[in-house]
Amino acid sequence: MTVMCDGRQAPATLTAEESPIAGELLTPGRAARELGLRSGEFDLAAQLGEILTLPPDPEARPGPGGPWRRRRVPAEEVRRLRAEEGFPGTLRERLRTVGAAEAAELLGVGAGRFLRLARAGCFAPVRFYVNRYGAVVWLYLATELTACADREPELLRGDLPAVLRVVLDGGQDWRGRKWRSRQVARLMGEAADGWESAAVIAAVLPPEELASVVEDPRERSVLRRLRPTLALPGAGPAAREAVERVTTAEEFDEVLWYRVNLSRSLDRARHRQPAADRLRHPTRPGGTSPTGSEDAPFRIPAAPAAPMSPATATAPATATVPIPSLPPLRPPVLARAPRPAPCET
Repeated sequence: MTVMCDGRQAPATLTAEESPIAGELLTPGRAARELGLRSGEFDLAAQLGEILTLPPDPEARPGPGGPWRRRRVPAEEVRRLRAEEGFPGTLRERLRTVGAAEAAELLGVGAGRFLRLARAGCFAPVRFYVNRYGAVVWLYLATELTACADREPELLRGDLPAVLRVVLDGGQDWRGRKWRSRQVARLMGEAADGWESAAVIAAVLPPEELASVVEDPRERSVLRRLRPTLALPGAGPAAREAVERVTTAEEFDEVLWYRVNLSRSLDRARHRQPAADRLRHPTRPGGTSPTGSEDAPFRIPAAPAAPMSPATATAPATATVPIPSLPPLRPPVLARAPRPAPCET
């Protein structure tokens, strides 16, 4: 049985538990059993927004994995999904993931062409795992692949667009970046306050970059406490190194992107709640003021836009957060020597 980076793939076993009561909040494990999903399938469903989850009680005791692992599922959400026509087959089809070989077959292209398209950033991996040889194996959502094929059939036949050829000729590989941006966007959407938002962004920065942006040790302590788990560590040294590589930004422009947005999130967090107060109340986000344009939660875009074909190229969305006095940004440190890329599929 394969163990995924973001959750165990335990066998789905339905038990004779009582049906959930209206208004009841279920643990993720209970909701998964009610829906007949494996734990990894349930995590993916929550990640994709197929299942609504609610943030944990701020007064609850912190548990492993931070607040993201203690979310709850309304009983009504389970009932809604179970009432769908074709359940559970329709839900499982929306959650079906495929590797590179199956993805190429699904799109009707050769394995080599699919790999080139994936490296150029045309598809965003939804998860990954590290096989016994220490290689990263990327998985893609089948429904997203077919939607992309319907939207841009020209990518599947003939010469690749020039912009994609430039990316590939430069040796770039956007698969890890697209996976990171997907995780950051999801976790930013679940963040309860500015400190949790900042912790999400900090989770993908190399340690030396984080120390360069966040000089206050108390603030770094807050970010460490709130840091989400992007992926489970591997079982051996090679697997751990591969997971670290996937979860950490390395390219200059990606690092700079996250540095800028971390500075903005920190500016908002400091305004709402000082770091010392957040340390005294680690599970209690700072108070909020009446809703307004200036108080809307900061949301990071899904990282710099990946190169696309000229027909669909659009400018990346930019965050509009009122920041009266943003401190000057230092250039990225990038002190680490580039590590040789492991074999990936």
